[in-house]
Order: sequence, then C-alpha cells, then structure tokens
Amino acid sequence: MVVRKKLQTIDARLKQFPAVALLGPRQAGKTTLARQVAGERPSVYLDLERAPDRKKLADPESFLTRHEDRLIILDEIQRMPDLFQTLRSLIDEGRRRGFRAGRFLLLGSASGNLLRQSGESLAGRIAYVELEPFGVLEVGAGARERLWVRGGFPDSFLARDDEASVTWRDNFIRTYLERDIPQLGPRIPAETLRRFWTMLSHAQGGLLNAAQLAGSLDVDGKTIARYLDLFVDLLLVRRLPPLHANVAKRLVKSPKVYVRDSGLVHTLLGLDHRDAVLGHPVAGNSWEGFALENLLAATPPRATASFYRTAAGAEIDLVLEMPDGKLWAIEIKYGLAPKLRKGFHHAREDLRPERAFVVYAGEDSYSMGEGIEAISLNGLAALLSEA
Repeated sequence: MVVRKKLQTIDARLKQFPAVALLGPRQAGKTTLARQVAGERPSVYLDLERAPDRKKLADPESFLTRHEDRLIILDEIQRMPDLFQTLRSLIDEGRRRGFRAGRFLLLGSASGNLLRQSGESLAGRIAYVELEPFGVLEVGAGARERLWVRGGFPDSFLARDDEASVTWRDNFIRTYLERDIPQLGPRIPAETLRRFWTMLSHAQGGLLNAAQLAGSLDVDGKTIARYLDLFVDLLLVRRLPPLHANVAKRLVKSPKVYVRDSGLVHTLLGLDHRDAVLGHPVAGNSWEGFALENLLAATPPRATASFYRTAAGAEIDLVLEMPDGKLWAIEIKYGLAPKLRKGFHHAREDLRPERAFVVYAGEDSYSMGEGIEAISLNGLAALLSEA
C-alpha cells in the first residue's frame, strides 16, 4: 500500500468545510483514498455509476437526511449534477442543527464541469483537493525511474512487470476514448482523439501550435481548442501559461502543453520499456513533464505556476510565484551533469527570482554558483511540500 500524501489534506478540509470535492483523473486512486477516509468515521458510500446506488437517490433529500450524522461519499458526482442544489439546501439546514463540517465527500474525474456545477451551488461551502497519480514523494527515490517510465497510475506503476503495465495503459487509453469521453457528451470519433493525444505526446512540453495541429487533423483552430479543453478538463493534459512579467522584452504568448502522465506519453508513442524511452527523442521532454507534474503536486496551494520565454531566447522551464509573492526559478534537466544555457541566465537577470534551482536526475544537492542550486527531483519536491 502506497501512503497517499493527500490523506491528511482531505482530513483537514473535512474538519473545516461541509463538503470536500476530490478531483482527479479516472484510476488515480480517488475511490481507494475515499474508502480510507471512510474507514476512520461512520460513512455511507455511493457510486453514481451504479444503477442501484443511483436509485437510492431517487428522493435524494429523504435519503441524505436519514444519514446526516455520517460522512456521505458520492463517487462520480458529475453523473448527477442536479444533486448540487439538494446538497446546498441540506448543508444550510444542517448548519442550523449543528452539522457544520464533514458532511459530504464528492469524487469527480471531470474537473471543469464539477468546478462549475459545484461553484454555482456550493460557494463558501466546499473545498477542492486534487489527487494526482502516484508521485515521487509517495514511492521514494528508489522507484523514481520506474515511476517515470510506467507513469503514476496505481495499476500501471504496481503491475507485476513492464508488459502488464503497458497492457493496462493501452486499455486505459482505449476505455477513455471509447467509453468515458462519449459518456460526458462530446461525440468525437475515438480515432481522432487518439491521434490528437498522440500528437501532444510527440510535442510534449512544446508551445501550443493550434494551426499545425489543425492542419494535421484537417479541422479548424476552434476545434483544436475544444479538443484541448476536453483533455485539460479530464486532468489528462496540462496547459502551462507563460509568465506575464513586467519586463521590457517581447514575451512568448502561447502556453506550453504537457500530457500529464509520463506513462501515457510513452504508451501513446509505442515506448514499452526503459530502453525504448531513452532511445527516443521525446526522452528529455518526457522527463521534463514528469518532473513538472511532481513539483506542481508538491507546490503550496496558493502558489501560481508558469514558464518564462522571450523572443530573444531567454527561458526558464518553470516559474513559481509563491504565496509570499517571491519567485522561484526552476530549470529541469535529464542527466547527471546538468549544464545551463545562456538563456536561463538572461531570464534570471530579467526576473531576479528569490531562489533558482536546476532539477536533475542525480541525488546530491550542490551549488552551481551565482545562487543556483542543483537538486534532485525528490529533494525539490520535499522542499516545496514544506514551504
């Protein structure tokens, strides 16, 4: 059993808010984590993808009121969006009777819809926690390379061997494209979405070029934007915005796009084992995306993330504006002897960050001069989680 870092966060939010929404892609471990939470207190669990559980909510107010002294866990809550109005009235009524916190734990795998639906009805009554697949702080430094190659989805990472892991990821991709996405409403051919997803994997960490993608798929730019919004909403793709700094430079305005799970990148590109990954041109960008996801998972909630790039070539892979307003500049390199380009130094002169790091594949931390520290991925993730 891998101990999830977000367990303590969920417990803390349940002590403060009547409702907590646990967001994350399918198969990231939300249900397992929710059952751990349920094991620590009286609770009722309903999976809204199961017809018997949906029938229990034919009269939701009656059923939920009968269990108001328990934590009610509603899995795949986006299946019944009309419930949010009922939850609002029950929360407000319960507050008058002393039930102020820890009423509902809502699980969802489509963040945009869930945020919109819950935000409209439960403003001030709900907290949000995002559960990513396994991260380096959960599996340890010794398993970091396996985590990179296989990705962080529990069934993929914990598979008995690489072949079983690849088989799981193949079926995960197929199920998402052929079953899950159509159930959310969009009627887009599965093969078209797979090609789009694969193109994003080839361009991992690159600037979004909607015109090029549109030409390759024979669609228009608005359609590409709709496809991208869908994958971002499903928490499968990250759109990292450029930093809008007040500097006298011409800045890149397009976002960088990452497929969030490195194992899915490798499977979409047909890279079934470590040697295949290392021999492919995507290896460096795959490692960058892997490191980025792990660092953002450990970053304080109120920090904001972006990248910095100018038309002249000054560039920083990841800029974190911490809750205190100070900037952390982070460059990501795959290898044991990282070297910095002039563009990083020029970008530091532009931004003057409080701290500057180079994340690399080794384990030691050491100074690279000029206030720049080389540090392992686990080391910086731990530092961010303590910030």
